[in-house]
Amino acid sequence: MRALVTGAGGFIGYHLVNRLKENGYWVRGVDLKYPEFAETGADHFIIGDLRTPDVCLDLMEGNIDVVFQLAADMGGAGFVFTGDNDAAIMHNSAMINLNMLEACRLKGIKKIFYSSSACIYPEHNQLDPANPICAEESAYPANPDSEYGWEKLFSERLYQAFHRNYGIDIRIARFHNIFGPMGTWQGGREKAPAALCRKVAMADDGGTIEVWGDGQQTRSFLYIDECIDGIMKLMNSSFTKPINIGSEEMVTINQLAQMIIKISGKNISIKHIPGPQGVRGRCSDNQLLKKELNWAPQQPLLEGLKTTYNWIEKQIHALPNKLTK
Repeated sequence: MRALVTGAGGFIGYHLVNRLKENGYWVRGVDLKYPEFAETGADHFIIGDLRTPDVCLDLMEGNIDVVFQLAADMGGAGFVFTGDNDAAIMHNSAMINLNMLEACRLKGIKKIFYSSSACIYPEHNQLDPANPICAEESAYPANPDSEYGWEKLFSERLYQAFHRNYGIDIRIARFHNIFGPMGTWQGGREKAPAALCRKVAMADDGGTIEVWGDGQQTRSFLYIDECIDGIMKLMNSSFTKPINIGSEEMVTINQLAQMIIKISGKNISIKHIPGPQGVRGRCSDNQLLKKELNWAPQQPLLEGLKTTYNWIEKQIHALPNKLTK
């Protein structure tokens, strides 16, 4: 089997390439950049801009059997929820998906995976941090809390339209906060687990870290290995509708921070400051996942956090001149 992974220079793409190689695939990767923290495992890696139609068409050469479309303009709350990047997020990601699907149609590629997001869920269903509603069917009436979520929802419908009209076999996963080693941990695009690991690792014993908002907002976080497990399970199924891939272990951001502080062994206090937060509550609903794939993530959050914290701590010690608090 020959696979194309777009966004292969990114966090999830890097890990997906490695899993595909372990499973015997020949893999072509493409991104604007190479993976930041390790060499790619891809057989063929192309630096290319998927906003350019001809680049997408060229990627399909060589009898590609399946495409994994992970490429997007994205980041954590500091990137998505400020409003400063809305136009780029919508334009760039929409162009990527429009070009990739048209290239698949023109080149006869029959199977494609699309990485959507839990950010598509309506804001009004996620106001209560203790009881968020994130079942797949709750996506409509649509009311995402960010332009990132609106673009993801548009692209879900785009993939479904190409499935109906052109017979392309699609799989759509709504990811819920994927984290782990080899992910962005500084610079503004990092997500909450990596940002908090960095802050704790850099803090002195007896010091303080900052948390945006009151810390009572809730989320669930899925370790990267189980995310890749979910992708492979979905690809081996016949299910073509959007489906959640996430953990059902919901924690507040304060609890997340305290877990990381405990891992560090330090005595650190939390200072709450104004900052972008997103919805008040979000947690994966895995009922459909269990029904359709007979599978759901099982790893406790604490285990993944230990691995991630230790990795980020090593990055900090290795690159002291590049640190930002």
